[in-house]
Amino acid sequence: MATGPRYKVPMKRRREGKTNYHTRLSLLISERDRIVIRKSTKNIQIQLVKYNEVGDIICNSSISTELKKYGYNTSTSNIPASYLTGLLFGYKSIKKGYNSGILDLGLHPSTKGSKIYAALKGMIDSGMDIPHNEKVFPTEDKINGIIIDNYHGSNDIQDQFKIAKESIEKEYR
Repeated sequence: MATGPRYKVPMKRRREGKTNYHTRLSLLISERDRIVIRKSTKNIQIQLVKYNEVGDIICNSSISTELKKYGYNTSTSNIPASYLTGLLFGYKSIKKGYNSGILDLGLHPSTKGSKIYAALKGMIDSGMDIPHNEKVFPTEDKINGIIIDNYHGSNDIQDQFKIAKESIEKEYR
C-alpha cells in the first residue's frame, strides 16, 4: 500500500468496491430520478431513487417476491420474473406520479439480454420514459419463459407468466 504525505485514502465504499463515484456523478448531473436495479441469486429489486444532499430518498420500490400475490409461484430470479417485476414497478411508479427516470446499473456488467434489461423492458412496456436501446432487450421467447419451459418439458412458467401479467395489468389499468 502506498504511504507518504501525498497519499490519499480512497473513500470507504470505493475501497470496498461498492460504488463507482465517477458513474454516480454523471447520473446525478443529469438531474433525473435514478432507477436502480439490483439482482441477487434469489430476487430482483428495483427502486426509484431521488438525490438529496443528506442522503438518497427511495420514492418507490418493487421486489420479485411480490409476484406471488399475482399468481407467479416459480423462481423469482429468472428473466420472466425480472420482466414482471419491471412491469409491476412501472405501473406503481406511474400511479405515484413518476413517469421517467434514468437506469442505474451500479456495478453490474451491461450484458445484452440480461435480467436487468428484461426488467427495463417491463418498465418500458408499462409506459415509463427511460432512455434505452431496443437491441439490448432479451428475446420474447426468453421473456415469456418459452425457452425455460422447453428445457424442462412443461408449460408451468409460460402459464404463470400470462396469469401474473394479466393480473398486474388488471390491477393497475
